[in-house]
Amino acid sequence: MSPSVTDVQKALKGADYPSSRDDLVALAERNGADDDVVDALREADADTFDGPDKVMAALKGEVGG
Repeated sequence: MSPSVTDVQKALKGADYPSSRDDLVALAERNGADDDVVDALREADADTFDGPDKVMAALKGEVGG
């Protein structure tokens, strides 16, 4: 099952941008994100992100409503 937008937002609470994919994965893990969210971030289409909108764009197709 794909993670929801809300799940991703909660996982990335407190993120500083720009941020690398590895930093966002580590933050999501610290924030208690489930495996679906962490896996989606690991598979994101970019290595760095300038903001949460860029994260969501890179996760297009990986997250649900």
